[in-house]
Amino acid sequence: NLELSLEEAVKGKSVEIRVPTLVGCEVCDGSGAKKGSKPTTCPTCHGQGQVQMRQGFFAVQQTCPTCSGKGQIISDPCKACHGEGRVQKTKTLSVKVPAGVDTGDRIRLTGEGEAGETGAPPGDLYVQVHVRDHKIFTREGNNLYCEVPLSFTRAALGGEIEVPTLEGKVKLKVTAETQTGKMFRLRGKGVKSVRSGSVGDLICKVVIETPVNLSSRQKELLNELEESMGTGKDVAKNRPKESGFFDGVKKFFDDLTH
Repeated sequence: NLELSLEEAVKGKSVEIRVPTLVGCEVCDGSGAKKGSKPTTCPTCHGQGQVQMRQGFFAVQQTCPTCSGKGQIISDPCKACHGEGRVQKTKTLSVKVPAGVDTGDRIRLTGEGEAGETGAPPGDLYVQVHVRDHKIFTREGNNLYCEVPLSFTRAALGGEIEVPTLEGKVKLKVTAETQTGKMFRLRGKGVKSVRSGSVGDLICKVVIETPVNLSSRQKELLNELEESMGTGKDVAKNRPKESGFFDGVKKFFDDLTH
């Protein structure tokens, strides 16, 4: 597994990793036999690795019990690898991470897997990518999402605010009377797809923040604002959701009594 930050996954980079693996024994050149000697063909299976056993009318193929399926017998094994033809070793590899990878993606390193038995060529190594959670952004496909706190005065009056992107801060124009939960889309500020090359968007969700730790004067101003909105029809004008909600509640209880 290769663990990356969101920034590393989005931009791509080269990473060095240390991998424990089996490599061909250099002393015996991967044969498993002591230098100067060679494995001999198994006399039981004649190099096939399997033998045929008859049970009545049926013939069953089984692993050769003499050579354990290898097809060869090593009478004088190599002392360095104990006849295995492979030894344990830790390799340092450079992994080129392409821009746009995501959790679950695999990077293939051809020929960097474990050496095969008795001198067979090595296989491939697959590096599984895991992207750590980010403090600000959440990724879904090629899009990035973030929550942006907004004061209720700025939400009511509108204006420009700064929002973060992976490339730095940008200006976002907030329309007047913005409600909590509203989404603003910044096109092209998401992630470039590792497969298609298309670039996603950054989607900012506005969360209206209720002010805290108010001074006496600030509380007075808020009370004045509350009083200025009045009651009845004035509430419906300034706070239509609140008015609609309580109208619905009233209708609900009226229906119950009839």
